[in-house]
Amino acid sequence: MKHYLFVHFRETTSPEGEQVHFALSRDGFAWEALNGGRPILWAYAGDHGVRDMTIVRDGPTIHILATDLSLAYGMRGRYAHSWENIRRHGSRALAHWQSEDLVHWTEEELIPLGDESFGCLWAPDVIDDPEQGDYVLHWSSAHASDGFQTMDIWYSRTKDFVRFTAPALLYRKESGTCIDSAMYRENGRYYMFLKSERNPQSIILVAGDRPTGPFERVNRFDEAMRSVANGLYEAPTAVQLDDGRWCLFLDYYGVKGAGQGYVPFVASSLADADFVRSDGEFSFPYGFKHGTILPITPEEYERMKAHDWSDVPDNR
Repeated sequence: MKHYLFVHFRETTSPEGEQVHFALSRDGFAWEALNGGRPILWAYAGDHGVRDMTIVRDGPTIHILATDLSLAYGMRGRYAHSWENIRRHGSRALAHWQSEDLVHWTEEELIPLGDESFGCLWAPDVIDDPEQGDYVLHWSSAHASDGFQTMDIWYSRTKDFVRFTAPALLYRKESGTCIDSAMYRENGRYYMFLKSERNPQSIILVAGDRPTGPFERVNRFDEAMRSVANGLYEAPTAVQLDDGRWCLFLDYYGVKGAGQGYVPFVASSLADADFVRSDGEFSFPYGFKHGTILPITPEEYERMKAHDWSDVPDNR
């Protein structure tokens, strides 16, 4: 039976929220915070804070990548209270940690992927490509190619998370910005969830035969999202549960404070895309923000539960 690790951040006004937090589950439904809800990893490089985590297993090594961004530090100073300043002038690197056992982690390093033609690199996600024998790392960015007008999905390939190919455009929606890509494979086909900023202002789903596209809209998913309030959900992340169903988590940000966080939707398959909101089946200790779920073994679960996390600092 699979167990699960949720890697995420917390939307707080203090720097502690914009660090790497862990939560565990035996079944994907009932979640508990690790380390008492305090950070597991701290960002000491770049913006000294991270958001939008993704996690991937590469053989014996587990990698975490994240947006190099702290609003707690930078919004008042470097970015002058402007999201546009972040979009255009934020970090062109991604934060990176790695581990062999999920309890001992390397220090944060920054992976510089964007040059001066890129704005901030947001919300990384990774999927393996069995045909090429490597990984497709994708993220959201504004770019000089359209005068930084929209944000699109870009990607780079890597075999070892050390060397990366030059960034290339993965997906651009003609009718406006899209961000927060999250990609999954089912029966040899690739499905990518996105937040569309307009036309529509909603979460959308596209699908293709390769992780680098081309992609086409999954219209059935649009029907499932009609009951979801436009413009109030972002950061889609999904996981296939032990019973074969898929759970899509959408990050609700329509209120301030504790009301924010992931809301679950369940479907029989990605192809059917018949997602139904299923709050009653799930429980969370607090509002998890933009993250990713990694299936883990029962042994890894027990190791993380038994580990003494007191060596993690309570503050910087």
